[in-house]
Formats: sequence, structure tokens, C-alpha cells
Amino acid sequence: MTIDQLRQHHRAAPFRPFILHLTDGRSFRVDHPEFLSITGGGRTVIVGYSDRDAIEILDLLLVTSIEVLDSRSDNGAGRAA
Repeated sequence: MTIDQLRQHHRAAPFRPFILHLTDGRSFRVDHPEFLSITGGGRTVIVGYSDRDAIEILDLLLVTSIEVLDSRSDNGAGRAA
């Protein structure tokens, strides 16, 4: 996974929710572009969750794939599994 690939999904118009899958099997769903932040160097990614007032700090090198979801999909996957 590269920073450019992540930025492409983050900046897509219209935005489509996606799930970041990590090497350790965890996954993190990004439902809105405001819930994702990328540091200046691009190696650290922060995923926020408004429903539990929490964040997850991830190393981009551990992200193996992005699963783009149908914007109408609400399967609840990846809520810090």
C-alpha cells in the first residue's frame, strides 16, 4: 500500500467509505473523509470514530489493502476488529 493509493481513495469525489486491512488481520473502516488524517510524511495514518470518541493510529507500512465499499453499505465491518 502506498501513500498515493490511500490519498486517491481519501480524496475521491464522491467519497466512498472504505476499510483499511492490516497485516495482523485487524481492519478499520473509514466512513467519511474527515475521519482520516495522514501525517505530513505519509507514514502515519489516524482513523477517527465519532460514535465512540476514539482514534486509532496506524503505520501505513502495515496496511495491506483497501476495500472500497458501496456508499449505501452498512455492514459494520472494521470497527476496530
